[in-house]
Amino acid sequence: MGRVGVLLLNLGGPDKLEDVGPFLYNLFSDPEIIRLPFRWMQKPLAWFIATRRAKTSQENYKHIGGGSPLRRITEEQGEALKKQLSDLGQEANIYVGMRYWHPYTEEAIALLAQDKIEKLVILPLYPQFSISTSGSSFRLLEKLWRENPKLQPPSYTVIPSWYKQSGYLQSMAALITEKLEQYANPDQVHIFFSAHGVPKSYVKEAGDPYQQEIEECTDLIMQTLNRPNPHTLAYQSRVGPVEWLQPYTEDALKELGAQGVKDLVVVPLSFVSEHIETLQEIDIEYREVAEEAGIDNFRRAAAPNTHPVFIKALADLVLDALQQPDLKLSQVTQMKKRVRMYPQERWEWGLTTSAEVWNGRIAMLGFIALIIELVTGKGLLHMIGLL
Repeated sequence: MGRVGVLLLNLGGPDKLEDVGPFLYNLFSDPEIIRLPFRWMQKPLAWFIATRRAKTSQENYKHIGGGSPLRRITEEQGEALKKQLSDLGQEANIYVGMRYWHPYTEEAIALLAQDKIEKLVILPLYPQFSISTSGSSFRLLEKLWRENPKLQPPSYTVIPSWYKQSGYLQSMAALITEKLEQYANPDQVHIFFSAHGVPKSYVKEAGDPYQQEIEECTDLIMQTLNRPNPHTLAYQSRVGPVEWLQPYTEDALKELGAQGVKDLVVVPLSFVSEHIETLQEIDIEYREVAEEAGIDNFRRAAAPNTHPVFIKALADLVLDALQQPDLKLSQVTQMKKRVRMYPQERWEWGLTTSAEVWNGRIAMLGFIALIIELVTGKGLLHMIGLL
């Protein structure tokens, strides 16, 4: 088989406050994030958003320690995975490839080419497949290898989604149980699954399997948990004027509060490491929503991070992939009849899923402000009383 490598794919985030501006520019230079009718507008708009919104975004990152922990945790996951694989008899080099910040995917594939990796396992750190997460990362890989075929290893295989993996389900059940047991009546605590949302059109028009996989994953976790607790699934992090998957997390929390729910454990579904959407959005923003709705006891299950059962699950995924026939990037779109890796090729106004929720919200505000200012000469922020 030769030298084996594992490429962990993720979106990335700014490591420190001074990285926020450049990170925002990288993020919104990507047409997968903001879709514009003219390509020449992409970089000027990205510069505009990054310049106007960096300070506000920095304030949000200050709330979680001054930067995103995503890179650190992902690298820790890689180190733990390397050790676990070695313990299981498989030596492998681990590479981390981020979309919008260091270490970029470009850096990762250059390193694996330098290391002369002969067999590569591509493992996106998204349990469920979506055109805006795994699909977007796969598209970038295809592009990079097409532009420079020498960077492509002799052999590779893709793991497109892995939410059914038993070790992953067990790790999620263990993390939920840890929080449930902190209550006097753990079987009566409401379990609230909050997954990152995507625009509804992704599912209805582009055939994205994300919603189906999220719903099935929720059911599988509850089966693995094997407890009588009531549970709810909702979607967070929506941005922009388009309709996203529902119910929205904030609305579902208010409804539970109106029903008299007092004890809650929130489960960050679709996130395998702590970042701004768990530490800021859930822990601060949604906690406030819940408490205002009368939910007095709000706890959140941790993301899997480097939980030993989760790391063993990743190792098993890699070992299984090495034993199975190779799955190529071009084959991923053929796994479901209606699925295309990316949304339809027509221009639409709006945002796709963002790497960091606050950056996404800030960007949409800046984008709408720019368009309104250009068209009407009146700024949106002034119109809604924010300035």
